[in-house]
Amino acid sequence: MMKRTISGMIGAGSLAHNRRDFIAENVDPDRVHLNICYQNENLKEVYKELFDDSVKRYNVGKRKDRQITNYYEKIRQGKQEKLFHEVIFQIGNREDMAVGTTEGDLAVKVLDEYVKNFQQRNPTLHVFSCYLHQDEATPHLHIDFVPYVTGWKGKGMDTRVSLKQALKSLGFQGGNKHDTELNQWINHEKEVFAEIARKYGIEWEQKGTHEEHLDVYNFKKKERKKEVQALEREKEYLTAENEGLTAQIAEARADIQLLKDDKEQAVKDKEEAEKRAEKAEKDLHSLEERRERLQPVMDNVSKEIKEYGTVKTLLPEAGTLERATTYRDKKIKA
Repeated sequence: MMKRTISGMIGAGSLAHNRRDFIAENVDPDRVHLNICYQNENLKEVYKELFDDSVKRYNVGKRKDRQITNYYEKIRQGKQEKLFHEVIFQIGNREDMAVGTTEGDLAVKVLDEYVKNFQQRNPTLHVFSCYLHQDEATPHLHIDFVPYVTGWKGKGMDTRVSLKQALKSLGFQGGNKHDTELNQWINHEKEVFAEIARKYGIEWEQKGTHEEHLDVYNFKKKERKKEVQALEREKEYLTAENEGLTAQIAEARADIQLLKDDKEQAVKDKEEAEKRAEKAEKDLHSLEERRERLQPVMDNVSKEIKEYGTVKTLLPEAGTLERATTYRDKKIKA
């Protein structure tokens, strides 16, 4: 039976990185298609589903300035709770469980079986995003969840976000700062993971837990190595997060350019409309001048119709020796 380490740690929670909305330096683009998506829900919609009814109950009888209008934004802007939490599980490392090797394929099977019962095992941790990555050095799981408690009798809403209470309802009672509910829960999940791994011929190698006494120098050296590894992983996720922000900035700049183009077109349309309005104003002025010139004639015609019932027509005198046909054609008909 082969021995492998099992790691369970808190992740950075970069959802865009997990979805591969952008490709970080440590990702092999040719293997992205090997990743497995188990869950991909919109976080805002999850909040509506979990908490909207509780928000309505809480707001009953409250003054408007004390009502909750958007629970998602309340948690996002608050300091007591996070919108969601992420845990990362991995078996082995790049030396003994690398992606693309027989051992790496075995790791994928263990991770796949482990995650399929995760939600059932942890009902108060609503999983909204879950990915198994095979495009980095070692296969690993990203599980993102919203921890919540129902039937809360304390202050605030009766269904609310709470990591401490969510884990407590699962049976994990916190002790000191090194034995918190979260640490207890992660250790329990690693035990579950180890049981599954055993079915595939893998024994959990718990380095440092069963060793003999180490001298102070070696102990400190080992602890420093752990810290360096943790910092390297944190750097990796911060780099991915930074690339995600860069992509968002580029998208925002593109939107700004579109708005500038729309503004320029609107200015052109406005100028053309002003020109059409100016021409219409001139045409109207010309018509008014013409109406003023014709008004006396129209008034005279109206007066004659009123007096005689018809328009009085005065025929011009015939000229001396003027022929009758000429008089008819040029004067009477005209």
